[in-house]
Amino acid sequence: MVNTTPKKYILAIDHGTTGIKTALVSVHGEVLDFVYEHTPVYFKDQGGAEQNPNEWWQAIVKTSRELLAKNLVPVEDIVALSASSQWSGTIAVDEKGDPLMNAIIWMDSRGAKYLKEKIFRGLIKISGYPLKDVVRFLYKTGGAPTHSGKDPISHILFIKFKYPEIYEKTFKFLECIDYLNLKFTGKFAASTTSIILHWVTNNRDITNVHYDKGLIKRLKIDKQKLPDLHSPTSILGEIRPEVADELGLHRNVQVSIGAPDLQSAVIGSGAINDYQGHIYIGTSSWLICHVPYKKTDITHNIASIPSSVPGKYFVVNEQETAGASLTFLRDNLFYPEDEKLFGNSEVYQAFDEKVKQVPAGSNGIIFTPWLYGERTPVEDHKLRGNIFNLSLTTNREEIIRAAFEGVAYNTRWVLKYVEKFTKRRLDPLNIIGGGAKSDIWCQIYADVLNRTIRQVKDPIQANARGAAFLASVALGYIKFEDIPHLTQISKTYVPNPQNVKLYDRIFKEFLLLYKNNKKAFHRMNS
Repeated sequence: MVNTTPKKYILAIDHGTTGIKTALVSVHGEVLDFVYEHTPVYFKDQGGAEQNPNEWWQAIVKTSRELLAKNLVPVEDIVALSASSQWSGTIAVDEKGDPLMNAIIWMDSRGAKYLKEKIFRGLIKISGYPLKDVVRFLYKTGGAPTHSGKDPISHILFIKFKYPEIYEKTFKFLECIDYLNLKFTGKFAASTTSIILHWVTNNRDITNVHYDKGLIKRLKIDKQKLPDLHSPTSILGEIRPEVADELGLHRNVQVSIGAPDLQSAVIGSGAINDYQGHIYIGTSSWLICHVPYKKTDITHNIASIPSSVPGKYFVVNEQETAGASLTFLRDNLFYPEDEKLFGNSEVYQAFDEKVKQVPAGSNGIIFTPWLYGERTPVEDHKLRGNIFNLSLTTNREEIIRAAFEGVAYNTRWVLKYVEKFTKRRLDPLNIIGGGAKSDIWCQIYADVLNRTIRQVKDPIQANARGAAFLASVALGYIKFEDIPHLTQISKTYVPNPQNVKLYDRIFKEFLLLYKNNKKAFHRMNS
């Protein structure tokens, strides 16, 4: 049974790609309020994508102080701080914990050439990997460094060979979540969930995830530059006194080690039992469920990896651009000069209204959301987006609806291979993230996927709620088995049979757009 007394709260930091959301969440998952602050991404030549860690910290301080200034609860009732953060990023820090350069984030593909040229050389290859490496990595980790170069291991190789002086000065390479925890506690640490995409841990025994000397040596990095590993359900320590003062917290607040966004969201979605799936729609998107086994589909870049729930694996996959497609339409095509007329939320509400004016299928317009390449079910950073089948009568409303549908088509493409992976139909599916606030988008997902979609309450706060639940478990307020009962569903969307039939036909054309244009993308973007 859930212990409902005393009433305690957690300051939950949701560190996304586009900004910081700081929320006040009860130990039982009730989101009282949150404050958001934008943080910019700096795109570089040759596939670079960076952010300034100092801007992250400024946003955390600003949002925390603003939220706590609302006096929603007595500050002494805030017992913990727990963060969720964008995954697959790299921050090189010195012995004082200061960044030596901008953070290289999950979109950055500049390390791909070094992975290919320095590591995965050889004549006999399977899916682009030398045969020995396929066996070595799949057996120990369940996956392998992606060819896209977007994993932290590729970021580290990029720094090592492009900026050797920074590599030599680096004391530790940290994931985004682990850098935030360093700022909170002064401790250099990583959880066994955040470190996975370095591909240097042996995950075969889910109860004993540990660094593997052979993998580290194979990838030509230095073991001492990697942080110590901790359980994702552990308390890292007390908040640093000066940080508590800066944020406005008591000095005895405990810091949970937390987890990256995928692992936090899967908890915040409430779908934590085996084969219970959820869809996340944020800047990127994913479709995830827990499974009771370790398995890999190397062809479609899908694998089961350690979850933050002890003893469990979850199926991990990701499509690169989801909500980012709408941001692209807003900033690059339709409203770049209209900041005074529209704030962020107002634009997306306007999008919803325009989508409702257009029939299913967008009058034949197809949008492919590969604006920054793709990871699953195909790994190809040279893919690019399309707005297909335009005519002189095409209008803005049709293009916007096509973008909503195109992101859902891509999720259907992923779903096909996740269900092959799990050998079962995933139905219903919980939906979370900023995109899940849109009723019309939820219905489009139900129709495109032909699945019942369950909109989780406060879907935009799923990451923060997941971070809070992790801290709550670590402090003994709840158990993991309580979480499904603590997760509320706002609305359920069932497929419209007429739309399902239409989307089945258009989805075939969506797949053909990839098949027929893949070579052209490679010629144009090589």
